[in-house]
Amino acid sequence: MTDKSPLREAQEKFIVHVPLRATGQERRRLSEASGCTLFTDVVAPCDMPPYPRAIVEGFLVNAAETQGASEQSPKSFTIAGEVMPGDETSPAINVGEAIRVATGSIVAQGAVAVVRMWEAQQTGDTFTVTRPFPPNFFIEEQGVDIKQGAVVLSEGSDLGAAELGLLAGLGINEVVVARAPRITLFSSGDEVIPHSESMRPGAIRDGNSIMLSAAVANAGGLPHFAGIMKDNFDEFVRALKQALTDSDMVVISGGTAVGGRDFISDLLREVGELIIDGVPMRSGRPLIMGMAENKPLVCVAGHPPEALRGFNLFGAAAINRLLGRTLPLPEDE
Repeated sequence: MTDKSPLREAQEKFIVHVPLRATGQERRRLSEASGCTLFTDVVAPCDMPPYPRAIVEGFLVNAAETQGASEQSPKSFTIAGEVMPGDETSPAINVGEAIRVATGSIVAQGAVAVVRMWEAQQTGDTFTVTRPFPPNFFIEEQGVDIKQGAVVLSEGSDLGAAELGLLAGLGINEVVVARAPRITLFSSGDEVIPHSESMRPGAIRDGNSIMLSAAVANAGGLPHFAGIMKDNFDEFVRALKQALTDSDMVVISGGTAVGGRDFISDLLREVGELIIDGVPMRSGRPLIMGMAENKPLVCVAGHPPEALRGFNLFGAAAINRLLGRTLPLPEDE
């Protein structure tokens, strides 16, 4: 017994045939990698932050010298210098001295602390504190966010704005990404005409080629529309075989049955293996999936809403797998 829906069973049966990370790899500069999928893990080349730094404005002191401070027994310090963001080093702190710091300033290694401005009772170049401060108070230690050698992004991760910003902050300029799969699209049917043509009785304008090309691009593929195929089986076989030499996946909309023949099912059997021959669900018969030359064949309905639905459920999942994305299978809306 199983609680899975017929749709989920069909998705799982099909997707296991689609090879993982099948499109190969290429190097991309960060400026050209938006929307790409990582082919390999990215390892941090340095600590982040790369040095200890103040996270508030105030005075850097030796924490031990503040111990025992109270209203009755304040501790005094002389401001002996300053270090600002961009300075490469922080001056040494002698006994009884403090260094003025700003947010982001590098600070000396050791048991130091930042006394915030409003916690210091300042008079001229001296100030007092009336409570103790622990070591590293308001200091961001080196490597507290990321340690050198840590995996910061795993293979299969998509590179969006946040991910690219993270890599840039680590000084990384190039990444190894999965090459975007080339997807050939066909529309099918004697009645289908280009969307730009004048309407005639009995015709249907081809909106699917534009719609599904956009869906392919949104899913991470490179769409190529190869034309409207008429209901000529042999010509369609030749066109499909040619498409398989040039692309990583093929999407066909429409043409499920012609003259009582299971046209698309027979087409997939002719060029490869038929995996899914219809799904018992709303408008499910046009959902036909196969493999040829280790490349997925995704065949959806001709009716535009169902064509897009079918692509989102099966085509997008296949592209995810080709790219190496470890995402859950799409849910039906």
